[in-house]
Amino acid sequence: MPDPQLVLAARVQDALSAAFGPSYADADPVIRPSQFADLQANVALPLAKKLGRKPRDVADEIVKHLDVAGVVSDVQVSGPGFINLTLSDAWIAGEAQRALEDARLGVPATGAPQKVVVEYSSPNVAKEMHVGHLRTTIVGDAIARILDFLGHDVVRDNHVGDWGTPFGMLIEHLLDLGEDAAARGDSSVSDLTAFYQAARTKFDGDEGFADRSRRRVVALQAGDPETLRLWNVLVDVSKKYFNSVYGLLGVTLTDDDIKGESFYNDLLAPTVQELEDKGIAVISDGALCAFPPGFTGREGEPLPVIIRKSDGGYNYSTTDLATIRYRVDTQHIDRMIYVVGAPQSLHFQMVFAVARMAGWLNDDVRADHAQIGNVLGTDGKILRTRAGGTVKLAELLEEAVERAGTVFDEIQHDEPFDDATRAEIVQDVGVGAVKYADLSVARDSEYVFDLDRMISFNGKTGPYLQYAAARIRSIFRKGGLAPDEATGPITLTDPAERALALQLLGFGAVLEQAGETAEPHKLATYVYSVADAYTTFYENCPVLKAPDEATKASRLALCAVTLRTLTTGLHLLGVPTPERM
Repeated sequence: MPDPQLVLAARVQDALSAAFGPSYADADPVIRPSQFADLQANVALPLAKKLGRKPRDVADEIVKHLDVAGVVSDVQVSGPGFINLTLSDAWIAGEAQRALEDARLGVPATGAPQKVVVEYSSPNVAKEMHVGHLRTTIVGDAIARILDFLGHDVVRDNHVGDWGTPFGMLIEHLLDLGEDAAARGDSSVSDLTAFYQAARTKFDGDEGFADRSRRRVVALQAGDPETLRLWNVLVDVSKKYFNSVYGLLGVTLTDDDIKGESFYNDLLAPTVQELEDKGIAVISDGALCAFPPGFTGREGEPLPVIIRKSDGGYNYSTTDLATIRYRVDTQHIDRMIYVVGAPQSLHFQMVFAVARMAGWLNDDVRADHAQIGNVLGTDGKILRTRAGGTVKLAELLEEAVERAGTVFDEIQHDEPFDDATRAEIVQDVGVGAVKYADLSVARDSEYVFDLDRMISFNGKTGPYLQYAAARIRSIFRKGGLAPDEATGPITLTDPAERALALQLLGFGAVLEQAGETAEPHKLATYVYSVADAYTTFYENCPVLKAPDEATKASRLALCAVTLRTLTTGLHLLGVPTPERM
């Protein structure tokens, strides 16, 4: 499905070359939406300065050499030199028809596939996921889905925190409770927050317990088999919990995607050795550090990346560098996307800089920090419980589903639902509402978590989009045919039909932009614009009661391609689309 802006950009560039010579073939045609036409080429204004001519004369010369036959129905020069371009109705209809007939809606798989690792979610073992994990999980999952669809080889990576000093106290607390408590799902272990807090309280208040915990850490790091077995008990309990939350969220992470900190433990020393051998890591105040250029403190002193602490221990920077080295040398990754909170920006900038110094990152290997903003409460502060604690993600989702049920029961339905069907729909609506509200916001921006607004069936919300898809399915049920039986041909006789078809043509370009920048909100905004255009179409263009069979066939085909665009776009965002609502 060609993006109209790209099609016209190519045609204008051809005209520039023909009018002013090949050296202008790569000039930016400056194609923009216009209130006077579908699109506008504004290249004449900046080009006039280079050519020493009036912008209007330059625009007229471009138009003389512009070949847009079969694509544009009208070309007008206005103002000081704006070239207004109105697309042909027949061309728009033809491209919409091609999208309808294509399994990928006219979106080609990339001709240059990359191996991309998307690191997201990354909770800690023996700790419950909280609202802070919401964005890193669903934004990362949407990025992975989009890149998958575009034809890239996507590696999902759940870099869980499963190593380090806290595991000494956690293992000792498990032994105090009795290992069998984990096996039988005892709440003293399965309630991860309570389990962790109890271990921490004992560690802080019982010196004997603290000594045992410290010795257990040494045994863990030394690879003691019994300690590793107990560590695995905690990891398994946590995996079951993670999977329950991932199931609620409908994300694509599995146990096979977990590469926790422990995975890289044996790679830390070789990574440090390579940095030393290359003269990048040097001793500073007893610690082994790297000093990437361009990073300074308040007094202008060079900022270090600590590679190995003065006590000989390693830290997050060491693990992150070992991870990059592994991904480049072993996995042969072309691009790495880290879906991690915005406060970690400086950390990743400096780690990436050290990796570039080491040669692991270069022009052929790219690393992006997809920064994630905070989730705020209605008071404008980071979302907390009434008692001031961190909001548990599972409880938040359960409340969303409960609230969705209340709103769902208040709206009018075309047909009754049994309890099981209602429960399934309400689950999709509640979780979908939370996910779409999050994904519709630029990932590096903060947003206010307001369930009343999220659950609404009006406005830019998940339920509104889900209802739009369900409404189209309802038309096909009433018409007695399946969406894939609507074959057209598509013709455009009403402005609302034209506006909808034109909106559908932007799908491929939006997906490419969202994948390139790792910004799912671009797709979320586009899907809403499609639903909005469809609402106008629905209100102005009768489908089953169309004035004649040809118009009916065309409008059913428009409904079918709209439905597939909506459901595909929402699926790539991880938002479910119930068959009926």
